[in-house]
This record gives sequence, C-alpha cells and structure tokens, in this order.
Amino acid sequence: MAKLILIGAGPGDPDLITVKALKKLKTADVVLYDALASPELLAHTQPGCIHKFVGKRYGCHALSQSEINHLILEYSSQYECVVRLKGGDPFVFGRAWEEIETAQQAGIDVEVVPGISSALAVPASQLIPLTARGTNESFWVVTGTTREGAVSKDIELAAQSSATVIILMAMSKLEAITELFAKYGKAETPAAIIQNGTLPNQKSVTGKVKDIYYRAQYAGLENPAIIVIGAVVALPQLLFENSQVKELLTARQQ
Repeated sequence: MAKLILIGAGPGDPDLITVKALKKLKTADVVLYDALASPELLAHTQPGCIHKFVGKRYGCHALSQSEINHLILEYSSQYECVVRLKGGDPFVFGRAWEEIETAQQAGIDVEVVPGISSALAVPASQLIPLTARGTNESFWVVTGTTREGAVSKDIELAAQSSATVIILMAMSKLEAITELFAKYGKAETPAAIIQNGTLPNQKSVTGKVKDIYYRAQYAGLENPAIIVIGAVVALPQLLFENSQVKELLTARQQ
C-alpha cells in the first residue's frame, strides 16, 4: 500500500528539522516540497528520489491545492512512499488536513512528522520570548487573512487581550492590523517584524504598534515574515541595556 508522509521542515534553517524527519526523508520515493522548506533538505533523500516543487506560500503558488492533491494521488499510484515536505509544522496553517483527507479517501496510509513552527522559532531567534513571567500569560498564533482576503476577525479578539500575538502571512495587511491594535489602546505596545527568520538573510525591525508599519516600509521588509506584538518584544532590548549598565559599573569599579 502506498504511504503519504507529511513532514514539517521547520522555520527555514535546514538544521532545525527533526531527526525523525530526516530518517523519513531517506525512505521517500517522491518529495513534494514547498517554497518555505529548505531545498538543502533534499540532499538527504535516496538516489533516484523524485523532487517536485509545488510552491505554496503567500504570493507564490506554483500549483493550486487541488493540483497538489492530484499529484499526491498520481505519485501514490506509482510509488510506495510519497513525502509532502512543508515549511514549519504541517498542522499550523499548512493545509495538511486537506491533503490527509485526499489520501485517506483513496486508501493511502498517512503519517505526520511534526515540525518546529516559525511562530515559535523565529521570535526565539531574536531572543523574543512568547511568554515571560510577570509580563504575559499566553500567546495567540493567528493568520493575517481569511480565505476571502479579509483581515481575520480573530486578530481583533487578540488585540483586546494581554497575550503576545504572532501573526503569520500578514504583511499585505500590516497597516490595517496596526490600526486595529491602536483602536484597542495598543498604539504604544512593542512590535517586531522578522523576515526570513532563522536564515542567513534574516532581516528585522522593532518599534511600536504606532510606527512599525512605517519602519517595515523603510527597511523594505516583505513576505515571508512574521509579526510579533506584545510587551515581550521589548525584553531583549532591556537585556541589552542592562548588560551595558553592568559593563559600565564593572569598568568604574576597576
């Protein structure tokens, strides 16, 4: 029986894939990989493995979801193991369930190997904790837009909470999102935008809700990027400032 394995490739850095994921990649006859999955990971496949780029990121759809589903069925009819390599984690805005349903309806066995979501790893790469005792008690991970292209209503609910808010696939709606947070009294709340997180070409800006849109424009930030809004965004700067104070005091003591 053919098998479909959905693998989370992690946030971008090829070293941030799991050991189990690498083991499964080595068993693949076919790999259908996304734009946000590092091509370097394909080197871990066996000789003769078919590599098929299928796109899937905001503004970059090499194939539609229905076309990808068709490829899964087509390759599964010819090969024993088809791997669907997805950026981040397959179950975090990865449309994995649509592909699982397609496979199961065709009698194809399915396995999922979780990955490290960019929602968690990218802020960490900038020393931004999603929770910090005494600062906040929770975090939200929200998509920037709905299927219809509108700003998600969940963002409005998140803007009214004290949680850290991580927004994915939202650069095209950045101005509207910041206006929404400002509407609920969050204009002074720290914010950060990180593009190509965990990769060598990573770029980021920090500021506040009231000015992060203009800072991002000035820096030329674009997709793929994540937006982080919350008091925790200011913590790395405080750490840096405190370390400078310690160095100054040590120098004076000497």
